[in-house]
This record gives sequence, C-alpha cells and structure tokens, in this order.
Amino acid sequence: MKKYLVIGNPIEHSLSPKLHNHWFKENNIDALYDKKKLNENDISGIIDEIKKDKINGINVTIPFKKSVIPFLDQLNPLAEEVQSVNTIFKKNNKVIGDNTDVVGFEQGLKHINYSVKNKKIFILGAGGVVPSIILALKRLGAEKITLSNRTKEKAEDLKKNYPNLEIVNWGKNTDFDMIINATSLGLKNEDKIKLDFSKIGPNKLFYDVIYNPNKTNFLLEAEKLGNKIENGKMMFIYQAQLAFKIWHNIMPKVNNKLLD
Repeated sequence: MKKYLVIGNPIEHSLSPKLHNHWFKENNIDALYDKKKLNENDISGIIDEIKKDKINGINVTIPFKKSVIPFLDQLNPLAEEVQSVNTIFKKNNKVIGDNTDVVGFEQGLKHINYSVKNKKIFILGAGGVVPSIILALKRLGAEKITLSNRTKEKAEDLKKNYPNLEIVNWGKNTDFDMIINATSLGLKNEDKIKLDFSKIGPNKLFYDVIYNPNKTNFLLEAEKLGNKIENGKMMFIYQAQLAFKIWHNIMPKVNNKLLD
C-alpha cells in the first residue's frame, strides 16, 4: 500500500486526507493519505522517508512551503519561480518539489467567474502561499497588487522578486477591488484582523485562503458590510487535484459531492 501525507503546523484543520482518500477509493488506488504535525527540525527526517520509499508523496502546508526546499534534490519550474513547494514526489531517484498552488488559485477564481484583470488587489500576509498568489494574479492581469504583513521585513523580501508590489504597514487600509487574507489569522474563531473595512463600501470581493472554518471572522465581517465573500476551498480542491495527477497520473473528478 502506498503512503501519502500532508505536513504542517497547525494541521488539525486540513481536509486533505478526506479528499485524497475519497479519490483513492473512486479510482481503485491502494493507498492511504494521512496528516502529520511537524516542527522545523522534523523536516529532514520526513524527506528521508521519501528517499527510502517509506512515503510516496507529501503535500506541504503552512509554515513549511519554503523551509522544505533545502532538503529537496530539484524544483520544478513553478516551484523554482515562486520558491514555494506544496507537493513532493520521487522520480529517477530524485526528491522533487512542485507547486500546484498557482494554478489551484487561478482555477478557484475561474470557478466563481471572477476576473482580476485590471483590478486592484490587496493581500494580507507574506507567508508560504503568497508568492504563488502574486504570480497567479500577475498571470491573470491584475493592475495593482498591494501587500501588508505583520512583519514588514518579510513583505520587503517579496518585493525583491516582485518590484511592482506596493507595501503598506500592517493595520493600514488601501483602495482595492479584492482583498485576500493569506495569514493564518482565522484558523481560530477568536482571531480578528484589525482593519476598518466600514469605509471601503460594498461589492468588493473578500477572499480567505482558509477553508476550514467555512466562514472566518474576516469573511463574516465582510458579508455584514455587503461584500462578496469566497473561502479557499476551491483553491484547495484544485491544487489537490493537480497533486493527485502528479502522483498517480490520473486527473480525479471534482464533482458536487466534493463541493458540499
């Protein structure tokens, strides 16, 4: 039986095992997918298990998308460009890192028929998934991308790779058509993002990368003010679909059963 894992910290919220195990069953694949909470010093050991064929593939979530890179033999082009890995596999005796977040985010927006072309986007956070989102937004023709992060140095680091990125101090607002919460604020129900959205007017799109809980405080506040809201569930499903294809060379079905 093949063995797959998602690694992260926290990891309790992850629905990856449910999704991949559903697809294993649907496609008659003899495999098991589990989740594992790690610390930074556990990464080397878990990558070793892929080298020794004890694990066949790993998905990576916060906060390890960048920190796994030094332990890999090779990065595929998208992972190389954004320096962010969410899918790991072994091929020709090499452990390879790939990125399915970029296309997952693009597909998620297509699913709700939202075009970012010529729009102003405001991103909160500078963690593992953010470079993927920035690249996707650029590929989709966003006019302007502004970013705010609790640690300003991390935001400035991203600007080195994306010179057109505008940085604003944490807690400051800016004009936008779409705002994306890419921080982990919201994984716990008491988490609140301290931004005054009451002056921005309705009909903006508030997008939260978090998909469990279904509606974070960030989305609940936005909804109250008459804005459109979307969580990261479709991005999550589409990135998982691509990871599944990388591992098994089968494109699993995304159907209504998964969307409930």
